[in-house]
Amino acid sequence: MTDQIHDTRPIVVAETPGTKAYCMCGHSGNLPYCDGAHSRKKVGVGPMIREVTENGTVAICQCHQSCNLPFCDGTHNKL
Repeated sequence: MTDQIHDTRPIVVAETPGTKAYCMCGHSGNLPYCDGAHSRKKVGVGPMIREVTENGTVAICQCHQSCNLPFCDGTHNKL
């Protein structure tokens, strides 16, 4: 089993409406989106699925400690 990969900053993206699968393992080659790497590497954690309802900019947490996952709440600043 492989460990999660964490970063110290979120990934900021301009989102459009639709169902999104956000990577929670950190191994995706298409961050912040899931590409199935969690299955290939047997990380033990899957993506977080969210429905985006309107266009807008979002910050996707990469420290995986946010209280509002998959969205950043600034927790990385306290680690």
